[in-house]
Amino acid sequence: MIAAAQIDRILHRYAELEAKMADGGPSFAKFAKEYADLGPVVEKVKEFASLRDEQTHLSQMLSDAKTDPELKTLAEDELQEIKKKLPELERDLKILLLPKDAADAGNVILEIRAGTGGDEAALFAGDLLRMYQRYAAIQGWQFEILSESESDLGGYKEVMAGINGNGVYAKLKFESGVHRVQRVPATEASGRIHTSAATVAVLPEADDVDIEVDEKDLRIDVYRASGAGGQHVNKTESAVRITHIPTGVVVAMQEEKSQHKNKAKAMKILRAKLYEAERERQEKARAADRKDQVGSGDRSERIRTYNFPQGRCTDHRINLTLYELDQVMQGIALGKIIDALVAHDQAERLAALGETA
Repeated sequence: MIAAAQIDRILHRYAELEAKMADGGPSFAKFAKEYADLGPVVEKVKEFASLRDEQTHLSQMLSDAKTDPELKTLAEDELQEIKKKLPELERDLKILLLPKDAADAGNVILEIRAGTGGDEAALFAGDLLRMYQRYAAIQGWQFEILSESESDLGGYKEVMAGINGNGVYAKLKFESGVHRVQRVPATEASGRIHTSAATVAVLPEADDVDIEVDEKDLRIDVYRASGAGGQHVNKTESAVRITHIPTGVVVAMQEEKSQHKNKAKAMKILRAKLYEAERERQEKARAADRKDQVGSGDRSERIRTYNFPQGRCTDHRINLTLYELDQVMQGIALGKIIDALVAHDQAERLAALGETA
């Protein structure tokens, strides 16, 4: 049960933020963000508190010998309805009160690499890219290809994209890992089913305040951008390769004709990679004794299988199978899988809170 003191603290903080915002000042944006984040919580808190007060009032009516019998019957019916609503409302409120991942509200950098399976794996990497692109469009997010390395048959050996919008990381963070496909490749004459794989990494985009990169720790090389077969795309040294010396992380970018733009994109990706590495280090330290049911997001972990002959998509972490693979690949039914993963994560975290309470 959520304590009355906790409800009072939330309402008090909301009123306090409202007063601070009215004063203006340099911290207005910071207070406004916290105020906006607390808004849905306060609405649910007020609804919960009102329902609990009504429960107390009805219980008092029923225990009062002077209450009219007809009123008692009505009160009993209302009380039963409230008893049905309260547990669900309390669970919704507990979910809203779960500790937030600082990166949840932000943008991401999506990285897809072809794994085992040669050309077929590269084609599947392209299919995954389009799946996420369609899902992003459904969510109203912006999707931009940052860099790409195409295969001979039109797939991708590696491709990176930036996805911007509200709550992108919260939705996509469980997509990191190995995605396996089972189907008959277009190049297979005998009709045999092949198994291939592609690796997905979802990196939260880092702000300047999230990760500090010292210029002294960077080695920046510039060179001529080259296309397929080593043919020069241009005659100027517009391509940029940045090496973060302490960690050995290397990012190369040659998509833009401008060296300045390539450097900006490369720095954006580098910051995201360093930010994610630091987040993983902190998470491992916090979760040394805790089993993560949904998965760590480790890129070596097989998380999902796309079986085209059977038209099914199975997420192995939560044993969810959908027989609507076409809709998944269109980005439409992908939301069902993502929502199930988010719900599972919330349930596990609520259970963990119960164990430690």
